[in-house]
Amino acid sequence: MATNNLVAKIWSFCDTLRDDGLGYGDYLEQLTFLLFLKMADENKSEYNLPKRCDWQTILTSVQIIEDYQNLLKNLSNAGGMLSKIFAGAQNKIHDSVKLKRLIKLIDGENWTNQDIDIKGEIYESLLQKNAENSGAGQYFTPRSVISTIITCIDPKPMETIADPSCGTGGFFLGALNHLIEKALSKQEAEFLKFKAFHGWEIEKSTARLCLMNLFLHGVGDLKETPDIQVTDSLKRGTNGEIEENEKVTIVLANPPFGVSSSDIPTIDVERSKNDGYFLRKDFWVTTSNKQLAFLQHIVTMLKENGRAAVVLPDNVLFEGGAGETIRKKLMEETNLHTILRLPTGIFYAQGVKANVLFFDKPQEPVKSATKEVWYYDYRTNINHTPKKNPLKSTDLKEFIELYNSANLEKRKETWSQETPQGRWRKYSYEELLTRDKTNLDVFWLRNDSIIDLDNLPDPNNLAQEIVENIEDALESFKRVALKLED
Repeated sequence: MATNNLVAKIWSFCDTLRDDGLGYGDYLEQLTFLLFLKMADENKSEYNLPKRCDWQTILTSVQIIEDYQNLLKNLSNAGGMLSKIFAGAQNKIHDSVKLKRLIKLIDGENWTNQDIDIKGEIYESLLQKNAENSGAGQYFTPRSVISTIITCIDPKPMETIADPSCGTGGFFLGALNHLIEKALSKQEAEFLKFKAFHGWEIEKSTARLCLMNLFLHGVGDLKETPDIQVTDSLKRGTNGEIEENEKVTIVLANPPFGVSSSDIPTIDVERSKNDGYFLRKDFWVTTSNKQLAFLQHIVTMLKENGRAAVVLPDNVLFEGGAGETIRKKLMEETNLHTILRLPTGIFYAQGVKANVLFFDKPQEPVKSATKEVWYYDYRTNINHTPKKNPLKSTDLKEFIELYNSANLEKRKETWSQETPQGRWRKYSYEELLTRDKTNLDVFWLRNDSIIDLDNLPDPNNLAQEIVENIEDALESFKRVALKLED
């Protein structure tokens, strides 16, 4: 069965379970458990599951609810990858008839007789379905953005790759797909399987999905798992700072877009002793803004000559106070060489304005590591919507070519006085410092829809946006209605 048809078939069953109050995220979690058991059953020689904890146990069970719950409990205590995937696992499908129907639905397909990419692709598609339909996926990083970032960052074999807010592992999968296309030695392949990826995710259920996602793509095994930790990565570090041996070569991240944090990282030792604060001596400034905290954290995670690409909202580029201090320090201590301005309408949350900041950490301290910042404006006069007109990797092909990852020193502007609509333009460090509050929210292109009222966006695009807004609103109302019925 084609991937899309299989995903649609399995996902459609969620509507049946929603009548029982099961949300999209809970459904995906239950699918995670069942898919794992089914694939283990298809490869018995590879998976040594504890007694009475296999697919046949639930497939032939008479008391399915009791047997399934006991199976989950035993797997959570089995150690290794099993304990990580099944930690705290609970059966949330309490209708035995519906649970058996879902088990038979999964049993009707062979998940591992195809390439590993196929079963991974199916799971990735299910994750995207969850993002489309649940509030939890509102900032789900579009795969087109991830693939663009990976192409520009160009991970190499034996490099460590970290994501301090890894979600379901989208950046890891992008890097993995990039690396497996290379001719890897046995040592490099082993490193990629067990040592390359380091992630932190605060939500246990999301970390579980990340582990499963990586596992389905060949990362880790039943004994040794990828380094995915369920914790607030901002609170890492010994005595308030990250040790040198914990630092990595590459950081890829789309940190949470919430503007405040319940626990605030502070550079002040005395303040860190108070409730609601924790010490980060390696930060530049104390801030409750989560994105600004993560940006500082990512800089501290990098080794010398390390590089990062981070998706951040517009406010990080212009916010005063701590924001101004951080922007100045970022340009002084790293080479902030590129900012990609993303269009609105690519995230499932409406109206999100975000950018990708690319920066490198120099090997030796210098007075100001940033000499110039190159901007690519793929926002002005660009119209995308998540469902009807999603952003595709090909839409950013020009940016990838202009980025010129092979040699950042040899770039050519497409903007000039003669070509004012060019989207690729550089600003010197000195120019940016003279801007009020070191504002990096730079734009120069003429916005046709604002300046020229006779030249509004295409009516079809406007209509599509209206339809999608209404659909999203209806989904939100449905979720509220379901909660009220509980």
